[in-house]
Amino acid sequence: MYREVKSLKQTDAAYIAGLIDGEGTVTLSRRHRNENRHLVISISNTERPLLDYVLNTVGAGKITGKKAYQSHHNASYTYTISNRQGLALLTQIIPYLKTYKLKRSHLILDDYVRLTPRNGYYDAEIKRDRTEFERAVMAIKP
Repeated sequence: MYREVKSLKQTDAAYIAGLIDGEGTVTLSRRHRNENRHLVISISNTERPLLDYVLNTVGAGKITGKKAYQSHHNASYTYTISNRQGLALLTQIIPYLKTYKLKRSHLILDDYVRLTPRNGYYDAEIKRDRTEFERAVMAIKP
């Protein structure tokens, strides 16, 4: 079921942006080796209620858990949202981002939709531009 990203209050948008700046990522990731990269926004934390707050406030995304293999490690969780839902979230939080993730977000918001055909068909020009776009986004680092 496709869930719409909720309209965020300014305080919620700013708080979530802070979580992403501090504990999260804004990146382009692959599910499989030969696929194009897709937008992924994530926040990792050991506090499940914090990520539940993000999920409930945003209204979309998912939380996955990671097992603690050592007795002295805490269980950890990751909230992720991707693709068009991720774009909808980025649009709302971008005014509050402060780290290198702000530059990545601007580039993604400017070019991701144009370079990601919904039918999955990439002609030679779009494929070339898409490869350069992915390279440019991934080159922005702290």
